[in-house]
This record gives sequence, structure tokens and C-alpha cells, in this order.
Amino acid sequence: MSTNIASYLPAMAAEQPYKPALYFPVGRQPDGNVQYVHYTYQQLDQQSDLIARGLQAVGIGKGVRTVLMVKPSLEFFALTFAIFKVGAVPVMVDPGIGLKNLKSCLGKAQPEAFIGIPRAHAARVILGWAKPTLKKWVTVGRRLFWGGITLDDVRAAGRAAGNDPVLVDTKPDDLAAILFTSGSTGPPKGAVYRHGNFMAQVEALRGMFDIEPGIDIDLPTFPLFALFDPALGMTTVIPDMDATKPAEVDPAKIIEAIEDFGITTMFGSPALLNTVGRYGEANNIKLPTIRRIFSAGAPLPDHVMKRFHAMLGPEAKIYPPYGATEALPVAAMDSRQILGETWAKTQSGAGVCVGKPVESIEAAIIEITDEPIEKWSDAKILPTGEIGEIVVKGGQVTWEYFNDPKNTALAKIQDTDPSRPRHRMGDLGYLDEEGRLWVCGRKSHRVQAHEGTFFTVPCESVFNAHPDVYRTALVGVTIGGKVEPVLCVELEAASKTKSHATVERELLEMGAKHTRTERIKRVLFKTDGFPVDIRHNAKIRRETLSVWAQGVIR
Repeated sequence: MSTNIASYLPAMAAEQPYKPALYFPVGRQPDGNVQYVHYTYQQLDQQSDLIARGLQAVGIGKGVRTVLMVKPSLEFFALTFAIFKVGAVPVMVDPGIGLKNLKSCLGKAQPEAFIGIPRAHAARVILGWAKPTLKKWVTVGRRLFWGGITLDDVRAAGRAAGNDPVLVDTKPDDLAAILFTSGSTGPPKGAVYRHGNFMAQVEALRGMFDIEPGIDIDLPTFPLFALFDPALGMTTVIPDMDATKPAEVDPAKIIEAIEDFGITTMFGSPALLNTVGRYGEANNIKLPTIRRIFSAGAPLPDHVMKRFHAMLGPEAKIYPPYGATEALPVAAMDSRQILGETWAKTQSGAGVCVGKPVESIEAAIIEITDEPIEKWSDAKILPTGEIGEIVVKGGQVTWEYFNDPKNTALAKIQDTDPSRPRHRMGDLGYLDEEGRLWVCGRKSHRVQAHEGTFFTVPCESVFNAHPDVYRTALVGVTIGGKVEPVLCVELEAASKTKSHATVERELLEMGAKHTRTERIKRVLFKTDGFPVDIRHNAKIRRETLSVWAQGVIR
């Protein structure tokens, strides 16, 4: 098989040509049922070939950095595979990061082509996105004042070019994509993916989760994750929801899709799983077809896992795999193991256990520093059980940020092979005696107070065990010239009328029982909810929350 990540699609099309590859909702019928359009594997392969021939004909080929701003649709998936097939380099930026960050990201990426819906092109022209480097642009939909060509023109060029399949031969080290981080813990950064990185990801996922081509049916509530499905031979069902607002999902529509298609696999952020789980609990919903659920974006609370397990069959598992845009997957442990073996320690301040690193990953813990580390020999490796910074190495680990030497220097450490650096996850944690990885929060979020250093996840997990608490966040606030740890609290919806004084007293009593939390003495209640990331609505924006807490205390 070619090392082009798109090579999985024609292979699956040959193996199961008439198996549905993708269902996409386009509205509702008069009776209220969802109306779907779909591609079989053969159709998706043929449509992406058609577009690929057209892209080559109009000059978008191997190595051309190409912004893709198209809403989830059949066209989005055909376009993505077409871009990979011709060896072009898709630049993926989440529009929710804000106009200023968008312009900065596209300026760094220096794209030569731009494929987008009319609204994206209008913003591109008016706001001057990537103006110095753009040479070609394609409109998916109606072309207006910005000129260029349309996707229909690309298809016409593809038909004129013949019927041959397209699959440019790329090498494992060839640039495959630039995927920008969400910016939830700093400015977005463009992780550089090579075709070899993607191939390693697919093989790691296949080996870890026993996914069966032609049998498994996936419901990815974050559309980008659906791009792995054709490589794994799964049928993809895109749910009827706004993927940019997972916390506001209509749970009935998610249940509807699961029941209509007999979904076996699902991805959902903790915020989405919390919403759907509450609905399922209230309505006594059972989902016997689901075999596995993946969740990412933030630690998955035990009450969310327990609620969802009540809807699932006895063999079904929930996986909150550990990783990042720059390195995924790193480790995984299923929910039954978490609840049965490690969660009691989590609630006592041990951090969150994410399991043993996957076979293709080498993980180490190094002494905490905010400074760059040039060579691996300069890093101080810590012993078992000691909290430090998590560093990983493996085939699915990216090597650099595009056109961003400063952040590359901060995140990468040169190893014996200069072209295969180790990646600093930016998370703190430790390895236990069994080789399992425990996560203790972001390095940038640790609170360095005059009483000592406080790590967010171990501290918060103690307080999150309170039955009236939805989630907590530990931040540092300067009081009298000294930094103090302050616990911000968001209550469960049913508990928001409960006396804050009572909950505060109970929380401080809980904290006093554990060495990690006994020195936390200030509690603030955020009644309008925590600020969260735009991608999964799950990562707490602690920098924003810290400013709020500082203002309240002043």
C-alpha cells in the first residue's frame, strides 16, 4: 500500500464497494424523520478521484498548501480525500478561534490555494487572509465578487481529464496536512502532519480498539474525527447537530441516530456525553448496539461515565484516550477499569489515570521547566511516581509547528535521530509502578503559590466528588502581593439554588482531608458557567477564569 494516507480509501472501495461509507443529514421529512444523503465506498472513492483530477488540472497538486473551509457535507469528505490523493496539503483551522487568530494562523501557513464556502471567501477578501501567498481559490457554492473558479468547474476539469484514479505516491516524511490546535491553552499552533504520522495513527487505532471493517458504524459528533473512518472501514453517520456547539446538542437527535442506524461506535466530548447521558437517565434510554465510545477534550468525570454506562450493554466500554493534536493516541484505558481500579485514587488527589502508553509510544517524565530543552540528553528524567512533564515519542507524534520556530523549540526536544524529536505534551503527570500514566493537568495551569505548587487535576478531582458540584477549576490569584490558590466552582443544575455557604463549608472540609488540597482556603462560585474551548466545549479556559476570580476578590 502507498504511504499516502488517502490510499486506505481505494483499498476499502475495492474490498466493500457497495457498503455505505457516509451518511449526511440534509433536513427532515414532513413526518419528522431525518432525511440523509449518502456515498458508498465506491462513490466516495470515485467522487474524490473526479475532484482530484480537476484539482490537478487547475494547478492544485503535490505540496500545494490548501486552506479548506467547507462545512461538514458529502462534498467536504470528497474534497478532503481528493486533496490528499493529489498530495496537496490541507490547512485545517477551526473558524471558532476568532477572526484575529484566523488571520494569524493563515498568515503562518502561507497557503497557495483556498477552497471554501462563499462566506469564507467573503471574509478572506474583506479581512485580507493570506493575501500575499494565495494564487488560486475555489468556491464551494455560488461564486461572487472574489472571482476564481467553483467546485463545479473543478469537477468539469476532472471529467475532461479522463477516468483514471488518482493517488500521488508520497513518502512517509512528505508533508500531509497542517492542523491548527484550538488555542484553548495559548495561541493556535499549526501541527505539521506527515503521511507517516497519519498512517501510524490509523494502525494504532485499529490495533487498540478491535474495529471491524464492514461491521462497525460510527457516529462522530466532531466531524474531523470522521476522516479516520474510511481508513478503518467503518460506515460514518454524521448526526443532525451543530458540531461547533456540542454542549448545546439536542440529545434526542443523538439517540435518534444511534437507534436508526444501530450505531456501534461514537465520539463525543465530555460536555456532549454529559447532556446525552442526563437525557438518557431521565427517559430510561437503552443503547444496546453501542460497543465503544470515545471521548476527548478534557477529563471525563465519573458521574458522566456511570450515567452513560447505565444506557449501554454489559460489554460496551467508554474510552477517554489521552493525546493531543500533536500526538494521538498516546495512552488509553477503558471506563470500567478506570471506575473499578483507579477512580478512588483520583478522588484522593492522585490525578487521572489514562492507562499504559500504546505500543507505538515511548513515554517519559522529565523535570518541570518552562524553558526550551534543545537535546534529550539535557532533560532530567524523573523516577516512578514523581510528577513532571510528560514527553512522548512515536510514529504518530508530529515533529514541528509550521513556520513557528519559537513554539517548536518550546515543544520539541531533539533526540538521537534529529528528524524524530520528542514532543513535550505540555501536561504534567507521572508513571506508576505498573507503567500506567497519570495526568495532573496542564503545565501552564499549575498554581505556584507562596504555600507551594498546586497541580490542577489532582486538586480539582478531590472537590469534584461533591454531589452538588458539576466541575471545579483551580486558579492562582494575587492577594496582598502573594499568589494564593482559589477554587472556582460550577454547581450541578439541580443544585444551583443550594446555599453557597453550605457547599463551601463542605468543600473545605473535603479538602482538609487530603495533603494536596488542605491549604486551599478560598472558594468562588461561578453561577453563569465556566468559559470553555470552542472545539469540544469541555476544556476550561482557566486564564479567563483567573482574571474573573481576581476581579471578584478585588
